[in-house]
Amino acid sequence: MLWPVLLMAAALMAPSAVLAAPAAGAPTAEEEQLFKAWMQQFGRRYSPDEYPRRLRIFADNKRLIDEHNAGNHSYQMGLNQFSDMTNEEFQKMYLWREPQNCSATKGSFVRSSGPRPDSIDWRKKGNFVTPVKNQGPCGSCWTFSTTGCLESAIAIATGKLLSLAEQQLVDCAQAFNNHGCSGGLPSQAFEYILYNKGLMGEDSYPYRAKNGTCKFQPEKAIAFVKDVINITQYDEDGMVEAVGKHNPVSFAFEVTSDFMHYRKGVYSNPRCEHTPDKVNHAVLAVGYGEENGTPYWIVKNSWGRLWGMEGYFLIERGKNMCGLAACASYPVPQV
Repeated sequence: MLWPVLLMAAALMAPSAVLAAPAAGAPTAEEEQLFKAWMQQFGRRYSPDEYPRRLRIFADNKRLIDEHNAGNHSYQMGLNQFSDMTNEEFQKMYLWREPQNCSATKGSFVRSSGPRPDSIDWRKKGNFVTPVKNQGPCGSCWTFSTTGCLESAIAIATGKLLSLAEQQLVDCAQAFNNHGCSGGLPSQAFEYILYNKGLMGEDSYPYRAKNGTCKFQPEKAIAFVKDVINITQYDEDGMVEAVGKHNPVSFAFEVTSDFMHYRKGVYSNPRCEHTPDKVNHAVLAVGYGEENGTPYWIVKNSWGRLWGMEGYFLIERGKNMCGLAACASYPVPQV
């Protein structure tokens, strides 16, 4: 697996929002001991030249995490697989290279009357959500949001839970304004699947975490889309209705520097942007609820199970937090 090597080798200069200035002072012996344990846990190895730099970044991140957790916040931070990376490196490797402006999205979701549940978690309603996957060092989150949403929609409609091919979307969906590891939008990926007449399974088109040539084989397609539903921009209540009454929903939002360290709790950020031109990461809302009076979304991410709450996070609901209601969508599967 080359991902740790790629993480190590990154010398990246992307502009980004910085949560706080690096902590002053050299790493302590205690911080170095913790770093060595962390290296063992995540299988990291560094050259003698790289080691002090990564130790310093790790120590700065750990101090940032401790400072946050000592404050009064609705969520906690923690060490994870990104703890030896600067925010600039993280953004360049895991998020969209350029924001995918989804402001052209027209709403096609028809609101209905009648009750909807106060809370829902599709993971608990049956075998409707596939295990958390890992996009690796490729800005392909949009493909995982897409497959996760279609996997769940098909499972809810048929009772059969498939695992679908993100790599096909990375390699083949460019004509629908998607850009492989540099970014894309679930709504545009659903359109691709509709017009392409199908998506293959993970087993027949395995994920490689890098751009490749299209190897779609129509006879091996196992998932099909008959319509794409776009929820009206900023209609977060429409998102609640869609998740509560239909199935999980794909959405995008702006990830800023604090989010890479998320561990648990309801994420909220007063400083992030709320407009469609700033979103840089796509994920999947699999439910919603409320905690201590704060409404939240339950969201499936694509950074593996060691990040966040076993690969999931909660984010404040009802405020278009970080632009999450700017471009939400889901497919109607052809079954």
